[in-house]
Amino acid sequence: MRTWEDYKKYAKGLNPVVKKNIEEMEILAEIVSKIIERRQEIGMTQRELATVCGLPHSSVARIEACTVKPNVETLIKIMIPLGLTLKVVII
Repeated sequence: MRTWEDYKKYAKGLNPVVKKNIEEMEILAEIVSKIIERRQEIGMTQRELATVCGLPHSSVARIEACTVKPNVETLIKIMIPLGLTLKVVII
């Protein structure tokens, strides 16, 4: 294996559970990356975002670190003040 993408392809082929877990984390990482990018773009700290959303700062920090899987309601609470939305697309 030469790259991270090669490893992910290999790991996804191991079994359906591993494939599902990797795909879920890839989607979550993409969403979280956009949240971080937008928050920084508008000059907002994690603490400020947490206050606006009515969430503990620790929750925002854990979501941005991808150490927890937030539910959709929490994602929406975070995304609205950032001017972001979720869209469902066929892949």
